[in-house]
Amino acid sequence: MSSPAPRPSTPRPSKPRAPVAKTVVAAPQRARLIDLPRLRSANPPQRIQLIAIGSVMVAWVVFTLWAASFWFNALADAVGFAATIFFIIGLALIPSVMNMFVMSSLLMDRRPPRRALAKYPPLSVLMYVRDHEQSINETIESIRRQEYPGPFEVILIDDASADRTAHIVRGMGYRWIKVLRQSKGRGKAAALNRALEAAQHDLIVTLDADAILFGDALWSMVERYVASEPDVRAISGCVLVRNSRENWLTRAQEWDYFHGLASMKRMQSRYQGTVVAEAAFTIYDRAVLKEVGGWRADEAEDVLVTWDMLRRGWRVGFAEDACCFVIVPTDMSTFMRQRVKHARTMLRALRELPRELITRKSTFFVCWNLLFPFTDLVFTLAFVPGVIFSIAYSSNLLMGPMAATLLPAVLLLNMAIFFVMRSMFHDHGLKIRRNVGGLLIYIFGYSVLLQPARALGFLAGLFRPRSAKAS
Repeated sequence: MSSPAPRPSTPRPSKPRAPVAKTVVAAPQRARLIDLPRLRSANPPQRIQLIAIGSVMVAWVVFTLWAASFWFNALADAVGFAATIFFIIGLALIPSVMNMFVMSSLLMDRRPPRRALAKYPPLSVLMYVRDHEQSINETIESIRRQEYPGPFEVILIDDASADRTAHIVRGMGYRWIKVLRQSKGRGKAAALNRALEAAQHDLIVTLDADAILFGDALWSMVERYVASEPDVRAISGCVLVRNSRENWLTRAQEWDYFHGLASMKRMQSRYQGTVVAEAAFTIYDRAVLKEVGGWRADEAEDVLVTWDMLRRGWRVGFAEDACCFVIVPTDMSTFMRQRVKHARTMLRALRELPRELITRKSTFFVCWNLLFPFTDLVFTLAFVPGVIFSIAYSSNLLMGPMAATLLPAVLLLNMAIFFVMRSMFHDHGLKIRRNVGGLLIYIFGYSVLLQPARALGFLAGLFRPRSAKAS
């Protein structure tokens, strides 16, 4: 959206965003971190919300079926009755209903306020680093500019970097940074587990080595954690794109992170059902990380540690205003490999779905994720050929049901997300830069890249269920 500002214009201690709580928060244990009175959300009663959202979804299902009926016979004559049902459900019905659910949820969402704390608990920030000499200086400086008011340390694990990463960090001279070096590449999970053993504090923050923390991100994340319910033991931050100006692909990804990923996290947390806490920027309860055995030696280490937490009854929240900016792929091959990996990782997590999750609040979004392999497969088999036929032969045979139902839902969803996220950006001094080209690519062309890549990832997950070790 916009490049991260160096720091808030007014130092946080002299201008807290809310009245300071009367209770001093000093002890590191989770049970004693939440002595603050509960801050109630401004949302309407949940029953009223669900009735309103359900009414919108039912109305949209009726509209979708009505619109698809105009193409049903012609499509059935061309591809058969079963394939027509398959295409209409996968292209029109499920995606448009999902979009309307997200849109309705976001428009009705009123995030509970946070309170500045009388005393901020100590933090240990863990960073896995390998060959990041180009970005590590800016990342460390963004942590320094936070001016976090409590004790904190940064533990940087250099996983056999071949460049000057460790030398640069040591040369910065900050006594709150501890550099651990692994003589040979053992992977991210092993590095984080080693840092966890060395950490001195009971709140653990993981941060990518190319990330830049914006504003008072650490303050916001800690305040959201303290104000959350007792069974919330991790809070995921809002990850945005740092290098969006490089080319058309990064411009489109800017909107994907801003609209797609951030809004999905916000919607999941609204229903207390967040299912993934990315290691790019998340705060954890150290005791829970110890309880689940830390991170597994796997490329899906952040997904799997989240699911290990969920199966034990802990939940994950989302701090929509704890923002950090990361570097995203700039070329198609890297982008496709990343998205194939993400899809294979998600399928891996779903294959390991423990029965205990069936009774958890995250169950709805677990089932939600189960729909993606189906919709991505249908999109790849029907939408992409439909675009080709529409351009080459002026035939709307496959595009008809989708265009009449999915596109309006997509446009409405993106408008809702834009206004919701813009409000949060405005409150924190961020501006949404002009990126019309990236928005058009994201709305009308991004899925042509994303969903076939995810379909490939799901297929790879079926035939190669065990993910590779992280490197």
